[in-house]
Amino acid sequence: MLGAVQRHPRNARIHAELHELELLGPPPLWPCQKVWSIDQIRHLFSSRTGRGTPRPKKRHEEASTEPDCRPERVQAACAIGLPVCTGSPPPGVSSQVRLHTELHLKNKPCATAVNLTTTTDKEGFPASAAWEQAPAERFSADWQGKNPDSRRETQVQLLWSRERLYLRFQCRFREINVFPDAAPNGRRDKLWDRDVVEVFLQSDPSKPLHYLEFEVSPNGQWIDLAIDRTNVPHDLSDLKSRLKRRVYLDEARKMWTAELGIPMKSLTKRFDRGATWRVNFYRVEGKSEPRFYSAWSPTNTSVPNFHVPEAFGELVFVPGAARS
Repeated sequence: MLGAVQRHPRNARIHAELHELELLGPPPLWPCQKVWSIDQIRHLFSSRTGRGTPRPKKRHEEASTEPDCRPERVQAACAIGLPVCTGSPPPGVSSQVRLHTELHLKNKPCATAVNLTTTTDKEGFPASAAWEQAPAERFSADWQGKNPDSRRETQVQLLWSRERLYLRFQCRFREINVFPDAAPNGRRDKLWDRDVVEVFLQSDPSKPLHYLEFEVSPNGQWIDLAIDRTNVPHDLSDLKSRLKRRVYLDEARKMWTAELGIPMKSLTKRFDRGATWRVNFYRVEGKSEPRFYSAWSPTNTSVPNFHVPEAFGELVFVPGAARS
């Protein structure tokens, strides 16, 4: 990081402020996203404050809720190639990019679903090559963000079309624990009591206590639920989403893969690719306690609990590569 700063033509001053940076890492940059230049940031400062640096706050003033835009922080972020967000982005920077960078500044992850521009295979899933354009979200720590286990790492990718949202989970495992029985269509109640991948989706953030849950196991069993946390305990109801799924188990590589195809009409009444959804991804491995409970965006509860919508990250939808 310091080498990058030293090579930067404006030699960002981070040596004194480095410990205060709250940037966790660069989000994936896709065609809809830009990194703001230092000149753009400085121009923004001038227009907002009338001079190059903001005035110091008095002790009795409340802290601003806007992202910290002090020049040394902005320059440090630019120097190491991180997107930077201020209260009002310069012209040409989309609101999705602003949201993405705000989430990283606030320690909230943001996943990206890429538009599927090719046809699906005979089973109705994206071809293997289509997944190459989708950024990967990886996690291996527990539900508190602690105790990472690389041998249980989970990778998630997302693609979207007007008809479906596709997810691919690739899961390293130590052991496999599944139920031997299920309904004829593969549905299994309480699937979470064995090994599963899970995604919680909330297409309408104005209803924070309502979201949808989808689970798939290494042997292809599944469950989909609508969650209403208005009451305690929360209400569960069968979603009947017509979820498509398929799984692959590679014992030699200690890897299992689950692909999901969720109809958009089961997720939202009207799909808007410019909307920002809320999401979290989870993984469970083990038959009895202590089991491995893993979360993409940690829920930080005292005991394992995935039903913490305030811990959800964000999901944005971006265009895909043009067809050749």
